[in-house]
Amino acid sequence: MNELHSLEHYREAIAQCVRCGACQAHCPVYRETGREGSVARGKIVLAAAVLNGEVGLDERLREEIGLCLLCGSCVVKCPNRVPTDAIVGALRRQITAEHGLSPIGKGVAALTGSKSLLKTLVKGADLLSPLLFKKIPESSGLRLRFSPELLRERSLPPIADRDLFARVPEFLEGEADKPVLGVFAGCALTYLYPQIGELLVRLPHRLGYSVFLPRAQGCCGMPALSSGNGPLIDKLSTANIRAFAGREVTAVLTACASCHGMLAGHSGKQAGTPFTAPLMDIHAFFHQQGLVDRLASLPRWQQRIRVTYHDPCHLRGAGIVKEPRALLRALPQVDFVDMEDAGLCCGLGGTFTAAHPELSRTIGDRKVQGLRASGAAVVASGCPGCILQLQDIIDRSGLPIRAVHTLELIHQALNEPAQ
Repeated sequence: MNELHSLEHYREAIAQCVRCGACQAHCPVYRETGREGSVARGKIVLAAAVLNGEVGLDERLREEIGLCLLCGSCVVKCPNRVPTDAIVGALRRQITAEHGLSPIGKGVAALTGSKSLLKTLVKGADLLSPLLFKKIPESSGLRLRFSPELLRERSLPPIADRDLFARVPEFLEGEADKPVLGVFAGCALTYLYPQIGELLVRLPHRLGYSVFLPRAQGCCGMPALSSGNGPLIDKLSTANIRAFAGREVTAVLTACASCHGMLAGHSGKQAGTPFTAPLMDIHAFFHQQGLVDRLASLPRWQQRIRVTYHDPCHLRGAGIVKEPRALLRALPQVDFVDMEDAGLCCGLGGTFTAAHPELSRTIGDRKVQGLRASGAAVVASGCPGCILQLQDIIDRSGLPIRAVHTLELIHQALNEPAQ
């Protein structure tokens, strides 16, 4: 895990950009705006200008630097591997330090910095879910009260009656000869999709492992990173380190690509490394444990479903591409097919979708062609944020497709009889 660095730290990396423009073909924001400031090259030019005192840290710069999903596509494709996402993060923190948080950043700080407030808000939303989580007419006053940027014409899942911590104990004892695994759930799998979070706990336990889900864990810090809130990143990182200090674990599992990307790549200056044990995405863990062979040995279903896969940006950037597909191909109830542009960003981008809702949807709509051509009835992914965005894209397009987490299909294969 790397420390959060100032923009000055990246001076040499900024100089490594040769302005070749290779990033243009891979930037989802530039593809829609066509603006030089939207692409990595343009942002590197701005960063250099800030370092040289040629550009001030004003609101116009905040707007330009805000036009980035932090998807990392430019970094992966850059011949010199210039870390544009980290440079953008440093610029955002520097702007925030001078001018304070944006309104969206303040909302992020209030929610992710307080578990009790987040839990209360989710429970309150449960009471309002018949209204909130259906498509609300533009004329409804609810749009003025409940984050209209997020709710406008967006399909959202119903709020679960119990969060993850109410569904599973903090510690599940496994077989004596198997080690203890830690589970970092993250906000989405704790509150929005707790049924998937429960699978992240129970499926490894089914393999014989003891599982530790510390109650004191909180947000991974990705929303704080997106909004440039360095102090909050430090606070959350320190709290999560302390939460996992209660037990010795051999690995910490995640099933959220955003959490994995944040925990694997960023930390607070004072927090040190996040965990003493290695961080592992659940696909990579199951692949390592030989679950592919176990799934492949199950009786094939006669009535199989056609499934495709969407690569979350932060798993693709971490090189976790083959493992999810190997698991899906092995499932007895699945006929797997890859889709065109499987690695194209879905457009959610954490707080990006709140700051730029229309652009977020436009970027997401690029997925429709690949989804339709795949002929799939289900699209799997390894990120709850992507699942949320994909289902919204699908519903608005009228496609007969369901977005699910890979864990849900694995659970189905292990628990339902062949059909």
